[in-house]
Amino acid sequence: MARKNEGEEKMNEIMLFGCLTALFACLFSIKSYADDVSSPQKRLIEFGWDEPDTGFMREHIAEMEKTPFDGCVFHVNYKRGDGSNGSFTWECWGNKAFTEEELEPAIIDLKNTDFHKFTHNFLRFNVTPGGIDWFDDFAHIIENARLASKIAKEGGVRGILFDIEQYNSQLFEYSSQRDNKTKSWDEYALQVRKRGQEIMQAFQSEYPDITIFLTFGYCLPYVQMGNERKLAEVNYGLLAPLLDGMVDSALPTVKIVDGFELAYSYKDISKFALGYKMMAKDVLKIINADHNKYREIFSFGFGVWMDCDWREKGWDILDFNKNFYNPDEFNATLRTALKTSDEYVWIYTESPKWWTASGRPDKLPSEYIEAVVNARK
Repeated sequence: MARKNEGEEKMNEIMLFGCLTALFACLFSIKSYADDVSSPQKRLIEFGWDEPDTGFMREHIAEMEKTPFDGCVFHVNYKRGDGSNGSFTWECWGNKAFTEEELEPAIIDLKNTDFHKFTHNFLRFNVTPGGIDWFDDFAHIIENARLASKIAKEGGVRGILFDIEQYNSQLFEYSSQRDNKTKSWDEYALQVRKRGQEIMQAFQSEYPDITIFLTFGYCLPYVQMGNERKLAEVNYGLLAPLLDGMVDSALPTVKIVDGFELAYSYKDISKFALGYKMMAKDVLKIINADHNKYREIFSFGFGVWMDCDWREKGWDILDFNKNFYNPDEFNATLRTALKTSDEYVWIYTESPKWWTASGRPDKLPSEYIEAVVNARK
């Protein structure tokens, strides 16, 4: 066979290289597009002492959407029989069974709020007023959980902010339970897991693809245990079986977010990787539910507190170096939180307010607003 001349060989090599380059570029483009459509965007949520009710959002959504958030946590009020205002959010975990008629005004508010940018809003559902033992009749609480999901679904919001903080009673501490002298930890853990199953079933009964945003997940009892203590010995020990029950009953379409409030003070940004590892791997030691299902339905996020420790350090709107975070430090913390999370990060504030009835922020210097805007870039 005649040997091709060097010019032909060189031309064939160039053509082959060009074809391979074009093919690799095409494959890379396809992979990049697949990554983009399969990976959720990072979402920034506002949650603090400026928490709005549905009426405030309906009236002020235009100003609220000028802030660098994708949504916020809000609460639901209702009118008592005597005409005074009550709070569904703060009374839902108790002996009062709310009715759809009492909560209908909140749904009307949400349906008539012109949401555009704020597409990730969460109705706050507290474990208050408490005072109910896990072996008591839970029918009212289960019904209230169903109504919360109904409000979220019909109101067009993303889901529920399930705030598990023990504001009024130690419902997750075994030693504080009413019958701890006659019922073992195992008996209580089994009962709490059953309640978790019922709560999850109620949440998803009205909203099968609901997102449940937790202020804390398994990480809280895990950290409290350390290397020596058992779940039965720590303040939030019974939270673990409650979450086990929720995982048991959760539909594949449900998402549960661990908001990891432990990151409030992460000025050392190296801690975020450790926090993520804790949620993804370390807590498996205390999870009795299906580990694979846990990872499939859980999303790992972070909470950061802008005016962290303000009761001790104060919140200075002129000399930022007196604050726990100055704007540059807060920018670095928030940027790392967004980079490390699966999807959600939330900013907590007490002294500064992102929105007020006047339509303007309060005690919130523009440098801190810019720090948040730049972190999102």
